[in-house]
Amino acid sequence: MAKINLLPWREARREQLKQEFLGNLGSVVIAAGLLIGAVYFAINGEIDAQNNRNAYMQKNIDSLNEEVREIDALKSKREQLIGRMNIIQGLQGNRPVIVRIFDQFVRTLPDGVYYQRLQREDQRLTIDGTAESNNRVSNLMRRLDGSNWFADPNLTAVVANPAFGEQANNFSLAVTLATATSIADAEGSK
Repeated sequence: MAKINLLPWREARREQLKQEFLGNLGSVVIAAGLLIGAVYFAINGEIDAQNNRNAYMQKNIDSLNEEVREIDALKSKREQLIGRMNIIQGLQGNRPVIVRIFDQFVRTLPDGVYYQRLQREDQRLTIDGTAESNNRVSNLMRRLDGSNWFADPNLTAVVANPAFGEQANNFSLAVTLATATSIADAEGSK
């Protein structure tokens, strides 16, 4: 005999498929949510780790920048100290030179000539004085030119000074200090 099922089996089958679909859909949604949550936490963990590395690097950079500032300050102090040492060494080295220059002024000064003012700018000396006659000024210039310590005497002004004597003159002349090598050569030849 033929079996005929008159029960609404299609609706039951449809309901069963719907339940399976909703179960699968729920499983997929839960799996996707878990996967998204895992990725979210993994990415946040990487971001936190990178932020920690960045903070560590920034801390070290700040420390190194502070050390660089200290090094720059020390270099600046070192340069200042070297400059001061060079000035002091220059003054110490020039101390005997100044004495020699004044000694040469005395040695080259002829009778009847008097210095009133000596002024030095770098290697150039300006001498103002009074002489009893023009011959005395000429004699002074010859002596300055013959000295190892002076070079290129140049008379810049001569003005009569009757208060000092009939032929007396006030004079102004400029002379250049000889270089250290020419002085050493001249001193060595003596």
